[in-house]
Amino acid sequence: MEAAWDKRTRERVNEARTRARPELKGELGWTCLQLASKSHSHLTDTRLVRDSCERISSLEVSRPAFAELYERPSVPVVITDDQLEWEASKKWTLERLYRKYRNQRFKCGEDNDGYSVKMKMKYYVKYMEQTLDDSPLYIFDGSFGDHTKKKKLLEDFQVPKYFRDDLFRYAGESKRPPYRWFVMGPARSGTGIHVDPLGTSAWNALVRGHKRWALFPPHTPKELLKLPPGVGGNQRDEAIAWFLYVFPKTQDASWPRDLKPIEIVQCPGETVFVPGGWWHVVLNMDATIAVTQNFASVTNFPVVWHKTVRGRPKLSKKWYKALQVQRPELARVADQVDLSKDTGLPSSSSSDSSSSSSSSECCSCCYEEGSGSSDNNNEQHHRRKKRKTDVSPETQRKKTGER
Repeated sequence: MEAAWDKRTRERVNEARTRARPELKGELGWTCLQLASKSHSHLTDTRLVRDSCERISSLEVSRPAFAELYERPSVPVVITDDQLEWEASKKWTLERLYRKYRNQRFKCGEDNDGYSVKMKMKYYVKYMEQTLDDSPLYIFDGSFGDHTKKKKLLEDFQVPKYFRDDLFRYAGESKRPPYRWFVMGPARSGTGIHVDPLGTSAWNALVRGHKRWALFPPHTPKELLKLPPGVGGNQRDEAIAWFLYVFPKTQDASWPRDLKPIEIVQCPGETVFVPGGWWHVVLNMDATIAVTQNFASVTNFPVVWHKTVRGRPKLSKKWYKALQVQRPELARVADQVDLSKDTGLPSSSSSDSSSSSSSSECCSCCYEEGSGSSDNNNEQHHRRKKRKTDVSPETQRKKTGER
């Protein structure tokens, strides 16, 4: 059954689908697994998830206490009461976003050449409300802060108090890696399994809807988290396929006890803290709207510095010069980091190549240069590997040239 979109909406949706996922042929390609059917409703049923993550109130835990109890020991946690004064809690509804940003184009994927696939908000909201796609297109827009009209979204939220000392700001807004995303998507969209780049930590603040998370400690072997060969078809890199095929294995008695996932049902008004190096996968259980940022702090600086020098040497030199002037104590820490030793954290990557809907929930763009691996994390998983599919001349002509 196809969604009842008007002609113009259907044209724009199909154009975005074709560019973002050319391997999925037509309507049947996007719905062939029937993951929107009742037989798979358990994947997005909040009642069936065993939430095992600690929750703290930002009104009760100080910044030094947070650093000592969660950031330094690398412990994921859900933070409450840090969005109480956000305008987003009132303004970020489908109806209001539709009205205010109806003609603004938001990124909802990438094509095979790494160009952004965008859709106007007025079309995306209609798509979001009615789609039956197995793994729908997902707005993951990292450039909204640079746009004349879209940057008004920045007025609707504040960085939570625990994460305001973001050391990458000293590298300069134009030079620092991508770090901030407006995120919006329907049920079944999400982010495939991945680790965020450069050892950065992240926070993800949910304003509307519910997100399902599974997080694994940094020492989890990547092979355990991947779908077996031949499983999942064209959706094998999607969050919903991961929960369908891999998650059940994590509940078996044979799964290593020290690698059991931390499960979360993130509710509106909650912010998830993801320490650097933790594997995570996120599935939208219903229509969700959120904002997420990656950051380097005093606590994780030695690891982030190590990975930045190795992965982004030019950036590290500019960053170091700025730190010498503005944070000399951190420049001295950088001098003491032994670059010959391993950080102990996995390199940022997804379980394989990432997908159109899976832009990392906590970060983006293949930040790391010269590391020998694709850094497929947040903006498509932060610069998506090209799919081995043929793009028709017609599709090539439709490319807009937007980066």
